[in-house]
Amino acid sequence: MNKIDEPLRERSEAMLESSKVPISGYIALACAILVFSGIFAKQQGWISVIDFNTLNGHFGAIKDGGAFRGSGGNGARDGFLFAIGLIPAVMLALGIVEVVDHLGGLRAGQRMLTPILRPMMGIPGVAGLALVTSLQSTDAGGGMTRMLREENFLTEGEKTIFCAFQFSAGGTITNYLSSGAALFAFMTVPIIVPLALMFVLKVFGANVMRLYLRHVVKEA
Repeated sequence: MNKIDEPLRERSEAMLESSKVPISGYIALACAILVFSGIFAKQQGWISVIDFNTLNGHFGAIKDGGAFRGSGGNGARDGFLFAIGLIPAVMLALGIVEVVDHLGGLRAGQRMLTPILRPMMGIPGVAGLALVTSLQSTDAGGGMTRMLREENFLTEGEKTIFCAFQFSAGGTITNYLSSGAALFAFMTVPIIVPLALMFVLKVFGANVMRLYLRHVVKEA
């Protein structure tokens, strides 16, 4: 850990640990984890609104089943429309995080998850909600990570380690249950096994980055 980041990390963790966490904080954290986890993605009826992607919705068809971006686009213009398409998910995710933070959810996450995430990947528990979110939505998880860094809940080294975790098999749950669904019928193992393996390898990749920063860059 470099000399600039160390006081920031100690100050942010001391602030979170010393402040009392209300019951509403734990309830808000639990609700947020349910929303971002994707557990209710395939549910029918009103309970499906607990899922983040359901809340985020989708753009309507423009003509002949065309999507919001159209079809056959390329270059900067197509990239511009793609970027616009990311805005609703990021805004919704950051809005939910602000509400959770106001209710004490981030402090609850810090207390509950630091003993797990600190030895596992070298990041504080306050990143737990962003971690769960990144398993379903890469852009929402990235936006939440940026917010944590700007508010000094994460050091530069911790952010780099966390990003290494996020960008390997990004949006793991969403992509696995959608794109990978076509292969489920041919699997000879339970569908949870490949998903668990991907998570283990994500943690492994984060620790490779952690070792690189510690022994090569000297920042962690």
